[in-house]
Amino acid sequence: MAARLGELLVRENLISLQQLQQAQDLQKKEGGRLGYHLTKLGALEESELTGFLSKQYGVPSIDLESFDIDAEVLGLIPADVCKKHLFIPVNRVGASLIVAMSDPSNIFAIDEVKFLTGYGVEVVVSSEQAIQEAIEKYYGAEQEAGGELSYDEVMEGFDESEITVSEMEEDENVVDLERSAEDKPVVRLVNLMLVDAIKKGASDIHVEPYEKDFRVRFRIDGVLYEAMKPPFKLRNAISSRLKIMSNLDIAERRLPQDGRIKLKLSKDKEMDFRVSVCPTLYGEKVVMRLLDKSNLQLDMTKLGFEPEPLKIFKDCIHRPYGMVLVTGPTGSGKTTTLYSALGELNQISDNISTAEDPVEFNFAGINQVQMHDDIGLNFAAALRSFLRQDPDIIMVGEIRDFETAEIGVKAALTGHLVLSTLHTNDAPGTVSRLLNMGVEPFLVTASVNCIVAQRLARRLCMECKQKADVDEQALLDLGLEPDEIGSFDVYEKVGCENCNDTGHKGRVALYEVMGFSEPLKEMVINGASTAELKAEAVRLGMITLRRAALNKLKEGMISMGEVVGNTAPDN
Repeated sequence: MAARLGELLVRENLISLQQLQQAQDLQKKEGGRLGYHLTKLGALEESELTGFLSKQYGVPSIDLESFDIDAEVLGLIPADVCKKHLFIPVNRVGASLIVAMSDPSNIFAIDEVKFLTGYGVEVVVSSEQAIQEAIEKYYGAEQEAGGELSYDEVMEGFDESEITVSEMEEDENVVDLERSAEDKPVVRLVNLMLVDAIKKGASDIHVEPYEKDFRVRFRIDGVLYEAMKPPFKLRNAISSRLKIMSNLDIAERRLPQDGRIKLKLSKDKEMDFRVSVCPTLYGEKVVMRLLDKSNLQLDMTKLGFEPEPLKIFKDCIHRPYGMVLVTGPTGSGKTTTLYSALGELNQISDNISTAEDPVEFNFAGINQVQMHDDIGLNFAAALRSFLRQDPDIIMVGEIRDFETAEIGVKAALTGHLVLSTLHTNDAPGTVSRLLNMGVEPFLVTASVNCIVAQRLARRLCMECKQKADVDEQALLDLGLEPDEIGSFDVYEKVGCENCNDTGHKGRVALYEVMGFSEPLKEMVINGASTAELKAEAVRLGMITLRRAALNKLKEGMISMGEVVGNTAPDN
């Protein structure tokens, strides 16, 4: 990248070849980045370099000297990580963290920020020197102050009862753990946490211990919010209580464990929690997925399908054989779409078998198999077994490799209906994914009935949403036609008691349904690209993900932010 940057700067006449050579010599001698040495030599101003990088990467630039960074934002990422990748967090907007970087192409840094914080990342560009000075200014001051604190000052404000010498976790007494887990305050706190998550409509609960902190977060409508901060000293007791409720081994604190909690809320209502326990540096992190069968939406007309795509999808799942593939990222609602299809197909006359990892909901009349990779029970093995069980309809949780794809295709070609999922960005891209796995083009065209791509967008709260003043150009940039503008109102989020001040209440699915018609099959055989397939599918009437999102925007169901955040432009 350094060599490339130098060449581009010379080509733009911003520096001379001689200046580039000097900077490269310094870089070899002292290390660091090329841009830093160019500004140090005075070959170009920092503002010139930042402006060039901004233009080159197509991201905004920022003047860190005139920007005041909030301490809460800085606390999201440790100083050593910022120094390692040379970036600094500057602001947080909703579910996105804005990060200033000198090299916006550093995907490893972006991935580490996403992993550490759980936020999406928006990059702005700044010079290396400005970022180094900002790290020194904001993080350096804290470290220097910390170094000068006396023992008394560090201990000030702590209650003696909260300060204990921690033992090695593997040596902890199991009896003590059980006793502390059954303490009334711990039992009440855990029950409160589970019930509060249900009331707030959370899909996941994250119980997270850190070095000096302990927090509980709920994922509501796809975004994590801090729900409570229990006393730090209760972290082991709470994780042990959850493990007891999940029938897990509380003595095992070094290996991941998976379990399930069944909570009876009333006579008719039960709630399942799928529990995952993972050992971290400072204790066990527990993540619970809430599975509310009574809230499972199996009515396809209410999922978010447009009328015409729904007709195509229903037609394809009612065919006696072939493959129906649902694609999208993790957490985009693929399983719910497949379950809704199975719910419609579930008849006494049909033998339905599913291979799932994990089985999220139990259905009467459907033979569901839980995968266990550790003993060799994977999707391919389950699929082979199903074919010896006289099946009519088969659902495979995910096609991950050639072996599973090959067996699925053969099953679809020998008179079975096969439903499955893949991870691709859109419906036309699924064809390339199958071909890259090693499936022959003629087998893809012969077996696939239709491909559905989907995303989940957050619905605006109907109680508090308000009309937004939107620039006409912004709507045109989204992909709306000029004659559509002015025929509808655009709404934005506000926040009220009904939606816990988030501005959103519930989610709606966006669907892109590509029926595999003869013209598309011919193009696949002839080796057409994904872009060509998409263009032809749109010409034949396919509603893209972006168009589906725009239709929901026009209905006042979602905001512009959800359109941009969940779908890519069509051209």
